[in-house]
Amino acid sequence: MEQIELIILPLIIGYVLDLIFGDPRNWPHPIVGFGNMISLGTKKLNHGEHRLAKGAFMSLSLISLIYFSFLFLSNFILGLDKWAFIAFTSVFVFYGLANRSLLQEGYEVFKHLNEKGLEAGRKRLSWIVGRDTKGLSEQEIRLAVFETLSENLSDGVVAPLFYYAIGGLPAMMAYKMINTLDSMIGYKNEKYLYFGRIAAYIDDAANFIPARLTAFLMVLISFSYRGFIFIFRYGRSHTSPNAGYPESALAGILNCRFGGAHDYGGKMVEKPYIGECDRKIENAEIKRIAYINHAVCLAMIIIITSFYWAINFLV
Repeated sequence: MEQIELIILPLIIGYVLDLIFGDPRNWPHPIVGFGNMISLGTKKLNHGEHRLAKGAFMSLSLISLIYFSFLFLSNFILGLDKWAFIAFTSVFVFYGLANRSLLQEGYEVFKHLNEKGLEAGRKRLSWIVGRDTKGLSEQEIRLAVFETLSENLSDGVVAPLFYYAIGGLPAMMAYKMINTLDSMIGYKNEKYLYFGRIAAYIDDAANFIPARLTAFLMVLISFSYRGFIFIFRYGRSHTSPNAGYPESALAGILNCRFGGAHDYGGKMVEKPYIGECDRKIENAEIKRIAYINHAVCLAMIIIITSFYWAINFLV
């Protein structure tokens, strides 16, 4: 029973806190600290020769630092008091999840687009995507939101929970560092081509299982046979080895089409189409996306809880 308290109780508390609060912008957040560490290391190391080796050193060092720091803190606090450990872990599970904040960002883009017009929608979309949004149509903005929400359902929800399940809070926070490294330096441009290459490879490896798990959970909770077919048909079509799986699942669920030409800093990138039906996306459909995200997140909580209850019962 103690294992249930120490693993499941913080998971449930953190999940509920995310449902209630999301990520308030005026609150301190550990990911901001992660970003500051990456920025400092990049400034010190990303120049001159041996950038591949220096980027690998920084990435592996930061991931290890976060893992062992949280391992030490968790064990130290647990040695002091069980309930202090539960409180500490709950807070960081809350910070490790990003479900409500992701959906809030998606809703905000739709709200700006519908209430303030096309230019406001483009500007708000630029907060959550890496592409140039200046020339996007209303249809392209809505599709971009859905692509981003499906991909980030894996990165921001399923993957952190997956690593919490197999390695507790230290593994969850190490994954968040991996994901932050990729989002900051994992680009194939002149500045980061070598320096961020290992960070990008680590992120690809870390998300291999979670991305596919996300896709299958999406189609299961949606009872979508077409989504299941799309996973196998289009999952490997994306330029990313992982992002195509949740995007394919969502394209199948909604019977829509993602992909096409995207502008990244003036460079046009042709992404393979995922899906077949180039239909108009309606405003109300974001509510269905919200249902899918919440249902997948809850499914992960139930799966992890059931797994540890079963272990406790068998032992």
